[in-house]
Amino acid sequence: MAGTITSEFHTATHPRLRELGKRTLIMGILNVTPDSFSDGGQYFAIERALEHAQDMAAAGADVIDIGAESTRPGYTTLTYSEEWGRLEPLLPLLREKIGLPLSLDTYKARIAQQALAMGIDIVNDVWGGMQDPAMFSVVAASDAPYVMMHNANGRDPIDGDIVDVVCGDLLHQIELALDAGLREEQIILDPGIGFGKTIAQNLALINQLDKIKELGFPVLVGTSRKSMIGRVLDLPVLERVEGTAATVAIAIARGADIVRVHDVKEMARVAKMTDSLVR
Repeated sequence: MAGTITSEFHTATHPRLRELGKRTLIMGILNVTPDSFSDGGQYFAIERALEHAQDMAAAGADVIDIGAESTRPGYTTLTYSEEWGRLEPLLPLLREKIGLPLSLDTYKARIAQQALAMGIDIVNDVWGGMQDPAMFSVVAASDAPYVMMHNANGRDPIDGDIVDVVCGDLLHQIELALDAGLREEQIILDPGIGFGKTIAQNLALINQLDKIKELGFPVLVGTSRKSMIGRVLDLPVLERVEGTAATVAIAIARGADIVRVHDVKEMARVAKMTDSLVR
């Protein structure tokens, strides 16, 4: 591993984020897409999306993460206009009706810039700046936290120790981000469970998450309902809540600060119980 950085995360953006580090925060997933791997189409209509966000807030979510483009395997890439067309009418309503920090799941710098101007609190980039390098400077111009994910999709299979590879890649991404003006205290790391990794590699990343935490940044983990759980348990997407719970508990025990989940009520309970044991 190339080395470590120690950062004090900036927590003044939203009162709810001040709890980061004191307890595990629950990021509820709001997919406004017709083709999400787990709940595609259920919340595509604005009214249903708003209702679901309110339900997640009531169930214990600390952050709502809005995604207008699916990132499931084989997903269809959206144009700027298509993605923004899904977000533009929804974001003001969420800002008005939901008293929680709002995160936007996008890798397009222009989308992030416009969403930040409309009050989005967090940018969650599944490509960690590697798809649209302008993302770093856009977020640097704001005071927003930035989730920097590791994504190996489209690469050759990863050889060697997966944790060392991911840590090395993230350190490189951090260096590029800092050179573009992003501040250390804005950065949250995500190991990218399921993005170009094998089942064994995903399991190793969760079980050795403490090594990623040692890089000195808050860590977000998204394992909810993913295919590795389905493969281990031989279960379809909507029957993976117990498997998700196991991965959430281990991730928290290994240092996760935020867990990104579909099943908010259940995972909020898992997080609270696990926090009582390890924090």
